[in-house]
Amino acid sequence: MALHTWFECKIQYEKTIENGMTKKVTEPYLVDALSFTEAEARIIEEMTPFITGEFSVTDIRRANYTELFNSDDAAADRWFKAKLQFITLDEKTGKEKKTSSMVLVQAPDLRIALKNLDEGMKGTMADYVIASLQETPLMDVYPFGEKNDKPEV
Repeated sequence: MALHTWFECKIQYEKTIENGMTKKVTEPYLVDALSFTEAEARIIEEMTPFITGEFSVTDIRRANYTELFNSDDAAADRWFKAKLQFITLDEKTGKEKKTSSMVLVQAPDLRIALKNLDEGMKGTMADYVIASLQETPLMDVYPFGEKNDKPEV
């Protein structure tokens, strides 16, 4: 299992909308990088071929996702954030202890995100509950070592 350090990078640029007008937009992307500097360099490298004109990286912050569940479904153009609570038993007190973890799930809608999450968690030995599952504003995710040739800008 590879360890990832995820950074959410916000990109601001002029986007041409349906009526031909341009509009300044800010879109969040997620990149896997070793540092803030590398995250900025990676998002610039990933976005440069797909944005005409100038763009800027307006914000970079760490994102604490422990797992990423990709989908091969071409319609899976959304990212959902799931908060999982792993349930363990404290051996000394005998009480249940819950440890939270955030994961990202790619899917076309909430119903399939739940299905993909359950599928991705199949081999997990620990008991867990899904505390929340919600859509994120993320446009795309760039894991380390993978080039994506189709962002959604």
